[in-house]
Amino acid sequence: MADIELTARIHGGVAGIDAADWDRLSGGDNPFVSHAFLSAMEDSGSVGPGTGWQAAPITIADDGGAIHAAMPSYLKMHSRGEYVFDQGWAEAYERAGGRYYPKLQIAAPFTPASGPRLLFEDEAFAAPLLRAAEQVCHEHALSGAHATFVESAQVPMFERAGWLIRSDLQFHWENDGYADFDAFLGTLASRKRKNLRKERDKAQETVEIRHLSGSDLTEDVWDTFWDFYQDTGARKWGTPYLTREAFSLLGERMGEHILLIFAYQDGQPVAGAMNVIGETTLFGRYWGCLVDIPFLHFELCYYQAIDAAIERGLARVEAGAQGGHKLARGYAPVQTYSAHYIADPGLREAVAEFLERERQGIAAEQNFLQARTPFRKSG
Repeated sequence: MADIELTARIHGGVAGIDAADWDRLSGGDNPFVSHAFLSAMEDSGSVGPGTGWQAAPITIADDGGAIHAAMPSYLKMHSRGEYVFDQGWAEAYERAGGRYYPKLQIAAPFTPASGPRLLFEDEAFAAPLLRAAEQVCHEHALSGAHATFVESAQVPMFERAGWLIRSDLQFHWENDGYADFDAFLGTLASRKRKNLRKERDKAQETVEIRHLSGSDLTEDVWDTFWDFYQDTGARKWGTPYLTREAFSLLGERMGEHILLIFAYQDGQPVAGAMNVIGETTLFGRYWGCLVDIPFLHFELCYYQAIDAAIERGLARVEAGAQGGHKLARGYAPVQTYSAHYIADPGLREAVAEFLERERQGIAAEQNFLQARTPFRKSG
């Protein structure tokens, strides 16, 4: 690396970067930093004009044009679709006369799933990538750069660069080599085990459940799932982030990584959950229903996901953001991380103090929740 001249560049989108080059750097383990996923977000209009997400991936290349490192990044005009909440920072900064937006967001859009945010062929490129992000902030008068859901292995790279580290909690299910769902149930306390069996029995009473992937993902199937997605969006957060076209492109470009779990009643689909299959992890993403069936949400999103992970030999299920109700269903609290570069020294100092207090609260909450998992207690 010391013998080659390197240039950092901002591109207009991941779609304009060669897919083989991008995926060589992303490694293929995490589907949300793949060229297929990120370009589908752009080509479908889920990010781009009118969304507040402007694709601005950064690459580092040599003088021959060979790309050695990359970063999925976006100019953001708001803080929606990130699942790491900094609106309070924005309000405080703007009350003090600053301008918080636009900012640089280093992320997989709309995806609260940890993964690599620095893509490289050699870790020596991590520091230049982060310096490039900082330079973008200063040259374009951005308030800062924010890398969200950074995989734990990359957190030290951000720390060494002086970025502020923030943590939060999610609930993940870990596969301890279970042969089947009953083997997992056998690790739970008796009362919890009985509760889960009752919930599954009740949820499956009037429905047939099917798993759909790859060539199963027809446009009719996506039309149905779009109805589910719209229903949940309308009830929870207003306008959904993804366009209808996004689902078609995801099915077309990475259908073997998509798992839809549908519930049918009298032959008609009435509810569904969408999962994305990674190298070691099943990621739960979206859910929706058209009828109210007790415990069907838990069945499709959590229990069927466990079944699918065991069947595929995956190490874990990450069921998305929030949801303390996951704890009783065998999903344990796990810390997630984000990293923040704040250009203004005054705002940086205030955010650092806030994060220190918040960190202590997160650690205490994790200990509290860990003591209340449904697993049998030893001793």
